[in-house]
Parts: sequence; C-alpha cells; structure tokens
Amino acid sequence: MPRRIPEPVGDRDALLRSGPFHLALLACIRESGLSLDRIRARLAQHGPTVALSTLSDWQRGHRRPGGERSLEVIAALEHVLGVPERALAELLRPGPEPDRRPGTPGEPPGPLPGPREQDLTVLSRHQTVTIDAAGRRTSVWTRTLIRARRRGVDRYVDRYVDRSPAAPDADPRTCEILALENCRLGEVRRQGPAPAAELLFDQVLRRGESWAFAWEARDRPPAPCTGHEYGVHRPVGQLLVEVRFDPLAPPEQCHSYTRRLPGGEPCHAGALVPNAHGTVHLTAVDLSSGAVGISWRWPSR
Repeated sequence: MPRRIPEPVGDRDALLRSGPFHLALLACIRESGLSLDRIRARLAQHGPTVALSTLSDWQRGHRRPGGERSLEVIAALEHVLGVPERALAELLRPGPEPDRRPGTPGEPPGPLPGPREQDLTVLSRHQTVTIDAAGRRTSVWTRTLIRARRRGVDRYVDRYVDRSPAAPDADPRTCEILALENCRLGEVRRQGPAPAAELLFDQVLRRGESWAFAWEARDRPPAPCTGHEYGVHRPVGQLLVEVRFDPLAPPEQCHSYTRRLPGGEPCHAGALVPNAHGTVHLTAVDLSSGAVGISWRWPSR
C-alpha cells in the first residue's frame, strides 16, 4: 500500500506568530521528527501526562486545550518540541486582553472575532426572562444550539439583551454576564445600545457537528419592565421565549406580537395568560428577519 503523503501545513515560525493553534502545533510536531508516542513519553519525563488521542485531536483541530492542566501540558510541550516559551500558549488566547472597566474611553473597537453568519446554522434558541415582584427584569438566560457549516467554528458572539421599546435600559456597564454550560466568557464589548459577548467553546467543531451552550445576563433596570423583544440578527430554526413573573405579582394584561422590521410597527399576535408558575411564552420557527416579543401592562398602583 503506498505511503500517504502528508498534507502541506505551512511555515512553522509564521504559524507560531499568527496561528491557528492546531496548524502551528502540527508544524512543530512535524519539524521535530517525533512521533506522538515519543512526544507523550517525553512529556511524562517532565511531569504532565496526556493521552495520545488528546494530542491527536489538538493537532487536527478537533479539540482545543482549555483549563489549567492543559496549559501545563502545553508549557511542557513547548520544551519538548524546542519552540520558544509561550509560543503555543499565546495562540490559545482569543485575542488581546479586553478592557472590561466601565466606561473605557477611546475610539469604538472593531468587530469581535467570531464565526461569520455563513459559518454556522442556529438550530434553536431558548430565552427565559425573569421579572421580580417589583416588575424589574433581573436576568435573561439563553440556551443556543448551533451546527457548524464548516470546520473551525469555536465560538459564538451574542448580544446579551435584545432591547424592547417597552423595556427600560439598564446600564450595560453594570450587567453581569455568566457563561453557564459548554462555554466560557471571552471578550465583552459594552459600547453602544446592544453590547456583545464572545462565548468560547474551547473545542473546534467539525463540519456538521452541533454544539449547545448556555449563558446568562443579570441586571436590574431602575424602572419596571413592560416587555421583552427578540430581534432576529441571524436566521433561527426554532425559537422559544419565556417570561417568568413573580406568581404573587402577575401583570394585568399580556400579549405576544411580531414586527416585520426591527423598530417597525408591532402586530398584535395574541393574548397570553400566566400559568400557575407565573410564566408565559411564545414560539416561532424559521425566523429570518424582524422581531418577536411579549408585552404586558401592570395593574394601577
């Protein structure tokens, strides 16, 4: 059987400067002339142990090192492969360390790094908005299921609150953003009316592979909230939006609505009645533009 010719990778030093990580690692391994088994044995001599399957996944881009222990392995790997200290580790950073201080002065930054719209499909999205007894929004929890349309997707950039004309704006600089499931928080941009958060998977998806992740934004606007709106920034296969009121402080009236265009005139869709748990919801499928929302009115006090 003829020997398979390795695919060209690129110049090692250039890849160490610009990445991506998996190609830089592959170039370093090839230049070292060591097999993965030999590399694993030499790593063990320096302390950290790692499975052969993990090394293989790292160099092929199927997984991405994450966590303190993985970084220890990368540091030892740099020594074994004879590359400058932190040359590989620096490629694991999502980008320049963001300045998350409130009100950072200076010019507006450029767009966040992340997958382009054609790189992934949003299969489903579930948002739960929690309203306290005083009528104020306390959190927006979001779970998203995506499918990669090409190899290399490893993050998602999301807007942490979809603003509604009926929802008073909390100060975006004080909003707490939490990565909950299958992601970690990368860069956060708080400038403008729709701040964005970068959610990192710490794993590179293959084409056709799906990924589910959840995160939460916690804030407390100064005034009672009377609506929540989901603006369609990219097509969504299936959408579920829930609003959870305090069961002892329900709204007087509640209804769902749609907009053909964000900011356009709303079209009343139907009355909603909170259930025994104080929750109302709306669902939609195959959304590609416009907005959907839930609006309510509080009893006179």
